[in-house]
Amino acid sequence: MAERDNLPAQQRSTQTEVDDFLRRVATLPRATGGPRGRLMFAMDATASREPTWDRACQIQGEMFQATSALGGLDIQLVYYRGFRECQASPWVGNAQDLLRRMTAVSCMAGQTQIARVLGHCIKQTRDRKVNALVFVGDCMEEDVDQLAHQAGQLGLLGVPVFIFHERGDLIAKRAFQTIARLSGGAYCPFDGSSAQQLRDLLSAVAVYAAGGRAALEHYSRGRGDAVRLLTSQLGNGQGGRGGQSHAS
Repeated sequence: MAERDNLPAQQRSTQTEVDDFLRRVATLPRATGGPRGRLMFAMDATASREPTWDRACQIQGEMFQATSALGGLDIQLVYYRGFRECQASPWVGNAQDLLRRMTAVSCMAGQTQIARVLGHCIKQTRDRKVNALVFVGDCMEEDVDQLAHQAGQLGLLGVPVFIFHERGDLIAKRAFQTIARLSGGAYCPFDGSSAQQLRDLLSAVAVYAAGGRAALEHYSRGRGDAVRLLTSQLGNGQGGRGGQSHAS
């Protein structure tokens, strides 16, 4: 406790939020007797995301650390940037390791590579079940028909795609909503300046991957409109609990 008292006021506030969240997830109904949940976390690291990248990394790292209280969530970080660079980390169960990998990434100009992310997720879940895919991005520059086909494949495999859309580009919005719908997942726009909203949304998805739909519905009670919207969109599939490489 003395160590926390020495923290700056802003860090103490963040730690209090994490502690509160830990207490909440400790009461959640959780899936038992099954394997650890697996959550693939994909990020657009092209130049347009640079203004909000550091803040997003901090939020995501904090909340994934908090969800470790559910006892069983492995995460793989996938990101793309530059000229056809699409990287996937090993599956990690340690939030500090995930945060270290995320903060080591810098943004680089390039086109979107969402098809490679979806294709990688399909291959991974055919090898071993992936419970959910999270994607955070702001634009889409690819063939939407191909993305829709891949999203449908993920839907058949029971892997919902949760898309968090920054800024609200209309072309990207339509494509992202299609991917979410066909995979049985959910689409949520967010304002890059709204840190608490993004914390809540990412926490909700992590809860779903670790504990299934019942845990998500329990978590969403009394939460904000964005979390309730995400929960209401979620399909009825079975996506819940039940060294560095190139992504394909």
